[in-house]
Amino acid sequence: MSPPAASSTIEREGAVLARNAAPAAAAGACAGDYVALLKPRVMSLVVFTGLVGLYLAPGALHPLLAFIAVLCIAVGAGASGAINMWYDRDIDALMARTKDRPIPAGRVAPENALTFGVVLAAGSVTLMGVAVNWIAAALLALTIAFYVFVYTAWLKRRTPQNIVIGGASGAFPPLIGWAAVMGDISLAPLTLFLLIFMWTPPHFWALALYRAGDYAKAGVPMLPVVAGDRETRRQILVYTLLLVPAALAPCFVGLSGPVYGAAAAALSAAFLLHGWRIMRDRRDIVAKRMFGFSIVYLFGLFAMLVVDRAMGLGW
Repeated sequence: MSPPAASSTIEREGAVLARNAAPAAAAGACAGDYVALLKPRVMSLVVFTGLVGLYLAPGALHPLLAFIAVLCIAVGAGASGAINMWYDRDIDALMARTKDRPIPAGRVAPENALTFGVVLAAGSVTLMGVAVNWIAAALLALTIAFYVFVYTAWLKRRTPQNIVIGGASGAFPPLIGWAAVMGDISLAPLTLFLLIFMWTPPHFWALALYRAGDYAKAGVPMLPVVAGDRETRRQILVYTLLLVPAALAPCFVGLSGPVYGAAAAALSAAFLLHGWRIMRDRRDIVAKRMFGFSIVYLFGLFAMLVVDRAMGLGW
């Protein structure tokens, strides 16, 4: 299921040309291009889950420090995105979904993107440590390092389990938010980590199903490329089943109450229905619907955690 060697060689040579052409064309870069490097859509989910972790923590944090903590989480996430785009500029140039990103499109020079990302990463961790606490700063640094070195540089191009292991980087923000308030980590915020960790594979593999051609062209061993369509759909259903107890876990540790529990059960039932449909109907539109609903699902769960706490039903 991998692309032929000759075709792969030609494509990679084209990617090298794209790398070399980018600096020459980057003079026209605008502020919007640098914002795009931060992956703002991904950042929005990261910021929201981090903010919820901060809100759910039973301690108190001055509003200004809370704002700084959330800002640092946002900037750190954006820094990770910028460094990821620098590293992946060769394969981004080959995929329809990513070829118009600022670096492969030639609007931002690779070295400028890397410098931008590194400065933001160092600045966010330092500010978090100095203004909030060094436990939260250490977790933020770990998140950035995990995404850049473990997921992007090590796993993504080597194993179909890339998103399973590497997805841990996206699960850290609630821990960071909690640590910003409490200065430590306990079992309660770890349930939020587990929730995002178990959600990531079905979320991303649904996308990979209808983008499998892109990944094959770029030589990225995503599960549909390596194991095939049928096995990917089976794994999506398996992880969706495993996600249900993870979604209910906050109830069992006292982090949430009945309002969240009822919402989590209803949302999980709907997500399971999508997982069942994706096994029985192999049209791309079904995978696209599951991918779209997966985002609504996670936002909905974390929003209901906030509602539940606001009603005084947790802890």
